[in-house]
Amino acid sequence: MKEFTVCYTLDNDIKWEKIIKGLDSKREEVVQEIVEKMEHSKFFIVKSDEGDYIINSSLVRYVRVVEEKELVQI
Repeated sequence: MKEFTVCYTLDNDIKWEKIIKGLDSKREEVVQEIVEKMEHSKFFIVKSDEGDYIINSSLVRYVRVVEEKELVQI
């Protein structure tokens, strides 16, 4: 499994989310999935260590996948 850390820059805030995908997932695919989610929904949920946030898609100014790491399965 791979863990991607995503940064959402909003008009007045920054939110972080960790997304876990399969080993064959690429950074570009994660970004494309997020962009499609924002295009099709007025609001979406971001899950972080601090809790869940409902974000208005129109407030998102920038999305960046800042980190990608492989998780070790035992």
